[in-house]
Amino acid sequence: MKPDKLRIGITHGDINGIGYEVILKSLTDKRILNMFIPIIYGSSKIVGYYKNPLDLRAINPNVINSAEQAVTRRINLINCVDDDIKVEIGQSTPEAGQAALASLERATEDLKKGSIHALVTAPINKNNIQSDTFNFPGHTEYLEEKFGENSSALMMLVSDRIRIAVVTGHVPINKVSEKITEELIVNKLTILNESLKKDFTIIRPRIAVLGLNPHAGDGGIIGDEEQRVILPALRKAEEKGIMCFGPYPADGFFGAESYRKFDAVLAMYHDQGLIPFKTISMETGVNFTAGLPIIRTSPDHGTAYDLAGKNLASEISFQQALYLACDVYKNRQLNEEISANPLPITEDKKN
Repeated sequence: MKPDKLRIGITHGDINGIGYEVILKSLTDKRILNMFIPIIYGSSKIVGYYKNPLDLRAINPNVINSAEQAVTRRINLINCVDDDIKVEIGQSTPEAGQAALASLERATEDLKKGSIHALVTAPINKNNIQSDTFNFPGHTEYLEEKFGENSSALMMLVSDRIRIAVVTGHVPINKVSEKITEELIVNKLTILNESLKKDFTIIRPRIAVLGLNPHAGDGGIIGDEEQRVILPALRKAEEKGIMCFGPYPADGFFGAESYRKFDAVLAMYHDQGLIPFKTISMETGVNFTAGLPIIRTSPDHGTAYDLAGKNLASEISFQQALYLACDVYKNRQLNEEISANPLPITEDKKN
């Protein structure tokens, strides 16, 4: 598919946070508009509201009714919320949660229909978005419910310096140990391995696996999950042809920058992976949902209410999310072409 035909949907997230700021700042870069057709699922009224404080008065979105009407080299927008929506900058409100959900639901419908080819989500407030139709701890779980009929999702954090995936995701710390099983670790390693091949074109990925306990359990002295669960899971993954190594003590692993030797790292729980990732790649990091048939990325930051409306938010992470969505789409297309047209195997003929 030509770049000017690639349609990327963008949800506006929490309207009282920095979502519109990072979206609009990103799309003022003409190089980005030349890469794909952007479609914001949001509100032209809210765009108008933010233009002045962000000094983006020249922005004039092309308002459309369907993704198929989107045009090249323009900021396209589908109105998803009522015009009487109230913006309260820097505040968490029920209305902002409803607006975030309306945007996400419309974009998800279009993604399912194939009207858009990838989805980039601005940050939501995981509290005010909760409703009868969104009872999830985050985007990853919501999209797994919508698209994971024959697959499960994996949260992967991506930058040009490191890739980190997590086994247990959005799980309370006191529930992590009971959630970690051999089956789950093998499942996440399998998804990660396949994603590295298909989405990042790495032929033979090398994956480091972290331990759960301090010092990776010290041989069972400080917890036995490494010996009882993680090591057996690694052996099973190796039998499936996955190149995985560990379990490594997390502190020493990151302190020595050992992640540089691997294509990705699998952490056992959320903060074990995200704290070092954000320390290494805070401004350039991207959250990528691996393992699903659809493509979804997002910036690696939250709503940042304290920065909202002040023209202080950096758009770099959001731009990187847009770039990664394009790259993954192209890599999947290339992988499909290669799989559909493999080189013929010929036998050598002896003279």
